[in-house]
Amino acid sequence: MSDHRPWAREAIRIIEADFQRSADTHLIPLPLPGLPGIELYFKDESSHPTGSLKHRLARSLFLYALCNGWLKPGAPVIEASSGSTAISEAYFARLLGLPFIAVMPATTSQEKIAQIAFYGGKSHLVQDPTQIYAESERLAQESGGHFMDQFTYAERATDWRANNNIAESIFQQLRCERHPEPSWLISSPGTGGTTATLGRYVRYRQHCTRVLCADAERSVFFEYYQTGDASLRLDCGSRIEGIGRPRVEASFLPKVIDAMVKVPDALSLAAMHYLAQRLGRRVGGSSGTNLIGALIAAQQMQAAGESGSIVAILCDGGERYATTYYDDAWLIGQGYELEELIDAVAASVERGEPLPDSILRANI
Repeated sequence: MSDHRPWAREAIRIIEADFQRSADTHLIPLPLPGLPGIELYFKDESSHPTGSLKHRLARSLFLYALCNGWLKPGAPVIEASSGSTAISEAYFARLLGLPFIAVMPATTSQEKIAQIAFYGGKSHLVQDPTQIYAESERLAQESGGHFMDQFTYAERATDWRANNNIAESIFQQLRCERHPEPSWLISSPGTGGTTATLGRYVRYRQHCTRVLCADAERSVFFEYYQTGDASLRLDCGSRIEGIGRPRVEASFLPKVIDAMVKVPDALSLAAMHYLAQRLGRRVGGSSGTNLIGALIAAQQMQAAGESGSIVAILCDGGERYATTYYDDAWLIGQGYELEELIDAVAASVERGEPLPDSILRANI
C-alpha cells in the first residue's frame, strides 16, 4: 500500500495556512423596535472566502478525511449537496490539486453551478433529489475517489470544543455586549452539523443558552424531533436551498436542541426579502428561515418578561439566488405571493405583533 502521509501532511499545512490568512466573520446587530430589551445579532457567514457557512464545514471535512487517510493524491472528491457545500469543497479541492464533482439536484441555481466551475469543480445534476446519495457513492466507486458524505460526517468532523468553531466565535464576539451570554442561538438544519456544534458547545462551556432549530417546509427534521422516527422520508427536496432534508441525516442530533419550529417556505422567503431590505444587501433563503426562528424566540422571551440577546445564523448571500428567490417572474411561477407576508414580518420586528400562528408549527 502506498504511503500518502507525506502528501497528507502537506495538504493539511496548505489548509491550515489558508485558515490563517482568513479573518473571522462579522456579528451584525439587527434592532428589534417592537421587542424592547431583546437584542438580535446575525452571524454573517457570507463573508467567508466561498461565501457561506459551509466554508467552515468543508474545511473540517477535508481535514477529517485527510487525518483518516481517505484522500489520495489525484483522486476525485465527490459530494452530495444542494450547492453551497459543493462550492466550498471545490475551493479546498482546488487548493490541494484534487478533482471535484458535485452531485446536486437539477433545480440547483445556475449561480451555484457557475461558482463550482469557477473553483475547477464539475456539477453532476440529478432529477430526483433523493438520489444524490446513491449517485455520489456510484461515482466515487467508479472513479476510485472519495465520497465526502457531509450528511453523515458533519457533526463529527467539526471540533465543537474549540478550534474557532462557530459557537466559540459567537461567544468571543459577544463578550463586550450588554448581554454576552445569548438566551438563544438560532440555526436552520442542512446536515444538522451546525446545530450539533452549537448545542454541544453551550453544554460543554456550561452556558444557559438554548438552541432553536428552524426547519424548512419540505423536510423531515421537525417531525423527527417530535416523534423520534428515523425512518421518515419525503419524495421531494426542500425549496429552501441548503436546508431541509427528505430523510433523517446522521449528523442531526435532536438531543442537543432545545426547541424547533417549522417555517413555511413562503414565510422564509418573505423574511429573507425583509432582512435584505434592513441590511441593504441580499441574503439567502435560509437566513429568512432563521429570522423567523429568532422572532419566535424573542416573542417567547417578551411574554416571559425576559431581556437578553439572540444570535441567528446568516448562512449565505443572496447573489446565488438572483434568478430564483429575487426574481419576480420566478416567484410568480412558483406560486409565491410575498407582499402580505413581508408586511407581517415587518410588523413583528417593528411593532412586536405576533407572527401568524396558523402557518407556523413550533415545539418550543
